[in-house]
Order: sequence, then C-alpha cells, then structure tokens
Amino acid sequence: MFSITVRDHIMIAHSFRGDVFGPAQRLHGATFLVDATFRREQLDDDNIVVDIGLATQELGAVVSELNYRNLDNEPDFAGVNTSTEFLAKVIADRLAERIHKGALGEGAKGIAGLTVTLHESHIAWASYERAL
Repeated sequence: MFSITVRDHIMIAHSFRGDVFGPAQRLHGATFLVDATFRREQLDDDNIVVDIGLATQELGAVVSELNYRNLDNEPDFAGVNTSTEFLAKVIADRLAERIHKGALGEGAKGIAGLTVTLHESHIAWASYERAL
C-alpha cells in the first residue's frame, strides 16, 4: 500500500459535557496539527498516490471551516462533545466528500483509504481511518 500525508493545523475553542472531562468541561482552546494520509494499492498513471498540492489545498479548505471557531456555537456540533477523535472523523468525512466530488482530480479515484490524525501535543493524538 502506498501513502502520502499532508499537514495543516487548526485552532478551536470548545467545552465538554461529562465528569470524565474534568476541567475541560469549561470553555478552553485547543491547537491541533492535522495530518491527512491518503492510501492506494497502485500508483496512478503519473506514479503518484495523489497530487500533493491538491491534497494540501483541500485539507486546508476543510480545516478552514473549523479554524478560529468556538465549536460550541457551531450548529453542526450542537449537543456534541467535539473530542479529538470526533473531530478526526469530521475532517476525514469532509475530505472524503471532496474526493468523491472530484476535488483531488481524476487520479484520486484510485484512493482506497484515508486516515486523519489530530495531534493534541507531542505526546497525544487521535486518528480516524476510513475506506473510500
């Protein structure tokens, strides 16, 4: 399996509900490094997984929808604990939607899977992996 990874970042504010979250139940900020890894079994006709420039551009477009937002105020997330794991899935699903619409070009049709990883710090991160 071949893969490429592109990276961006987001800065968000949010709070959580539930005793398991301790002090994070209060409004707080988070900065995440966001990695999107695209996988396929065979390289395309140009011997690439996907155009890195387009992948970077589309990841940037997806994370810009979340960047500098208080997620507690976003209608899409009403009543939801926007955990790192949850946000990784949101970003992966939004990227997958863009891939299916052709935003990564014709060669991207061979992409078999996508993993999005959000790094909370140098010692903690969460990922969501999905097929395409």
